[in-house]
Amino acid sequence: MNTIDVYSRYYKAEADFSGVRRNAAVVKLTVESGGGNVSYTASVSFFPHTADDDFAVSYDAVLSEIMFEGRGRRSGKREAALLEKLESVIARLSESHEARIKWDEPIGEARRG
Repeated sequence: MNTIDVYSRYYKAEADFSGVRRNAAVVKLTVESGGGNVSYTASVSFFPHTADDDFAVSYDAVLSEIMFEGRGRRSGKREAALLEKLESVIARLSESHEARIKWDEPIGEARRG
């Protein structure tokens, strides 16, 4: 099974998990493919980001949702459609945990794979 981050970007955020204030988040769209099957997962991981160079991502504050799963392989058309929905999926997941992504305050450039 191959796993690739189709999209990854850091943003400023507001959240509290496990009694720790989280000031940033990394948002991802990840694809897993192999054996004729493909799965796309939206995820967000909130982390403290206590300094400009602090990107120590926490794994106790991860929210995710499978956006597509089925037979097939990677598709640029499918990925474009899922990327259009990514922000709303991540916002809904975040709101369910009283967390917020500051979409207008990215930290660095988006990475595509």
